[in-house]
Amino acid sequence: MISEEEQNLIKKAKEGDEGSFEALILSCKGKAYNLALRYVKDEQDALDVLQESFIKIFRHLDKFKEDSKFETWVYRIVVNTCYDSLRKNKGRQQERPLAIREEEEGGELELPDNQPLPEDVLLNREHSSYLLQCLERIPEEHKRIVVLRDVTGLSYEEIADTLECSIGTVKSRLSRARQRLKEVYISGKT
Repeated sequence: MISEEEQNLIKKAKEGDEGSFEALILSCKGKAYNLALRYVKDEQDALDVLQESFIKIFRHLDKFKEDSKFETWVYRIVVNTCYDSLRKNKGRQQERPLAIREEEEGGELELPDNQPLPEDVLLNREHSSYLLQCLERIPEEHKRIVVLRDVTGLSYEEIADTLECSIGTVKSRLSRARQRLKEVYISGKT
């Protein structure tokens, strides 16, 4: 569960030590941002969600019961804030696919080129784009669990804590969600 070091940081943060709070947040900021980005699909919106989440965390730190990892509690708040943001912006939100960034090329130094062939890069991009489109076509509950496990890489335990359900429920929901995603994926390919 929680390490002794994390318990000390939480205790100090609850007592008002800003440095301890900052250390706790920095330990999970990157993963929390990636999680937000997967939900809201825009870098600026993800940063806004993250900022709003961190404000909520700071204000409600005293409510953290320490029965799960701090980062799991943070992810739960980020996911809920993402849903709040998506609901607020539903009417004005446009379809914005996640961009897949290309590697930047370096200077004059000659190194062996281990990069994939341009054709392979294009095929991977098309596949990723299609997979993201399919993900948008499955029910929200299914999308949520696939994103948490397969995109963000959270463990079953972290997902169970985030969604406040049992590990068995996570596994069964994930199985159904993957099956539904597979059906949507295959039906669009034919």
